[in-house]
Amino acid sequence: MNIALIAHDSKKELMVQFCIAYCGILSRHNICATGTTGKQVQEATGLQIQRYLSGSQGGDQQIASRISCNEIDVLLYFRDPITPKPHEPNELTLIRLCDVHNIPFATNIATAEALIHALERGDLDWREIVNPRR
Repeated sequence: MNIALIAHDSKKELMVQFCIAYCGILSRHNICATGTTGKQVQEATGLQIQRYLSGSQGGDQQIASRISCNEIDVLLYFRDPITPKPHEPNELTLIRLCDVHNIPFATNIATAEALIHALERGDLDWREIVNPRR
């Protein structure tokens, strides 16, 4: 499965720790991420990560494009709900696209853990039946 990672600055360390904890599961999937998040996760875990631009430079839009093309199966997006972001409308676009294309997404670590365990059990394989790519 194709998993996308995005984390706001104040949540990047949490994303790194999450990916360290679940590196074994993540290593069996294709991972992409916005620039800085991907760099930090890759350096900490050794995972192969396709990196896009930083979120503020359009990386979240690049991931949104992949969601629109049905090329992302899970989005893990660790948001900082307290601090306003200058590019916050892009967040709403990502959330809307996930809803339109039935992409499971997590905006916090509790939901991310539920999704990663579902991924490990094979509970998300229904996406391949509903949205075959090839």
